[in-house]
Amino acid sequence: MLKYDSIYFQVFIISFSITYLAGCAQGQHLIYNPNVDENTYRNPVIHADYSDPDVIRVGEDYYLVSSSFSHFPGLPILHSVDLINWVIIGHAALQYPEASFSSPQHGDAIWAPSMRYYDSEFYIYFGDPDRGVFMTKTKNPAGPWEPLKLIKKVTGWIDCCPFWDDDGKAYLVHAYANSRVGLKGVLMANEMSPNGLEILGTSTLVFNGQKDHNTIEGPKFYKRNGYYYIFAPAGGVATGWQTVLRSKNIFGPYEDKIVLEQGRSKINGPHQGAWIDAPDGSEWFIHFQDKGAYGRIVHLQPLRWENDWPVIGIDADGNGIGEPVENYKKPIISSGVKVPQTSDEFDSGLPGLQWQWQSNPNDSWLDIQYKSGFLKLKSIPQVSKNNLWMQPNLLLQKFPAENFTATTELELYGVEAGDKAGLIVFGLDYSNISIEKDNNGKFKIQVNTCKNAENGNLETIEETLIVDTRKVYFRVEIKAEYRLNEINPKAVCNFKYSLNGSDFFQIGKTFEAREGKWVGAKIGLLSIGNQSSYTVIDWFRIKE
Repeated sequence: MLKYDSIYFQVFIISFSITYLAGCAQGQHLIYNPNVDENTYRNPVIHADYSDPDVIRVGEDYYLVSSSFSHFPGLPILHSVDLINWVIIGHAALQYPEASFSSPQHGDAIWAPSMRYYDSEFYIYFGDPDRGVFMTKTKNPAGPWEPLKLIKKVTGWIDCCPFWDDDGKAYLVHAYANSRVGLKGVLMANEMSPNGLEILGTSTLVFNGQKDHNTIEGPKFYKRNGYYYIFAPAGGVATGWQTVLRSKNIFGPYEDKIVLEQGRSKINGPHQGAWIDAPDGSEWFIHFQDKGAYGRIVHLQPLRWENDWPVIGIDADGNGIGEPVENYKKPIISSGVKVPQTSDEFDSGLPGLQWQWQSNPNDSWLDIQYKSGFLKLKSIPQVSKNNLWMQPNLLLQKFPAENFTATTELELYGVEAGDKAGLIVFGLDYSNISIEKDNNGKFKIQVNTCKNAENGNLETIEETLIVDTRKVYFRVEIKAEYRLNEINPKAVCNFKYSLNGSDFFQIGKTFEAREGKWVGAKIGLLSIGNQSSYTVIDWFRIKE
């Protein structure tokens, strides 16, 4: 397991500025551009899987955090000055404080975090449905953040959000995970110690939505004009709506109102996010949309107030409930186009901020002393003989758009049969193209696919080609395919290879990407084999 005093951690911090600046430059590849023109933006503002987003403004800067589950580094922190153009600046959780996370724990751990700024510090809280309520804090949102601290050991609490009142008292609101405790559709609140490090007393039921707001969750605490507000999505991820509750007493009773729904728009399940304001006095709501294999992508809606209730989006059908906008006037004039990082030239010798491992990272997976401009991935044996579902050292990143091409140059230094490296599209179903040493000491390019990998199913070999080189160029082309009567497009993938970097040839069958456990499909790199083998990656580039 990675330790906070490990070589990897120290180099991560030392090289942060290099990695961040390089990542910002690489992020300028306009795979998806939310800017229509100088004055207008389009939704989504981030076409990538930043699920359950929470956003705060500090001065003229906006910071976004999202769920990361069991992928690390976790709790990604994004920065923007206009709510439209975002870049990754760091992570609040480099690892998880439990030994079991040396192996993948798909869908577990970090659910729906909330970020707040109080008394000159940034705080993040989240509920792990199996372990309890965690928090971390910092004075610099780019990091480093304090190690995750378990402040209440409890089962089933999720979607925790803190609130500091005008008198300095602190509170926490949370929902329940039905899968853990058999309860959903209710919201509870507790008082906390003023420093936010201890949850006091027992929970108070502040809202029961089981009748009209089934599966209410993701609560966010606010205060305005003497009212306490809880913004909380309901109705389920793919088909739900945004509910707002208000009360003059923090423990209720609360009135409820639906303020955002799909209506006649194309945006299914618009909910779960954050109310924020801009320096010019305008107000906004950030939320996600579940887009299947593409993950939960991020939208921005205008927000205004009527009779102390928020109106989000545009009430297109006149029923008093807002609907998502596709295009709208920007909050402020943008300072330049920025998108979350994708391509990586590995200038620092480390993965950029866009990458995550499938578990807690391990020092043995990287050679950080290898020459700059290259990433040296050490191999570890395949954990399961059947497939890669439980392989911890897959290095992956999010899909950045509907249509894109990912290409990489890599070289396998394998000494034994079965050593392999390659490019993978990973989810509940996955497919990969790899260069592998075979039993005759030769190299082969091979495409493997696995359906329902979490069930332990075997990989299927799609196609194999013997080659006389260990240095290859791999590519996958991903295109959205819309089909009749289906909410979301299919992400259709075709793998290609090249031996010279110029001429690419298709290999294997067309593959349809599938989401993972609570996350969208991911794309990235694999290096598998005996511990003397390794893979050198020169670059990884994503383009239209």
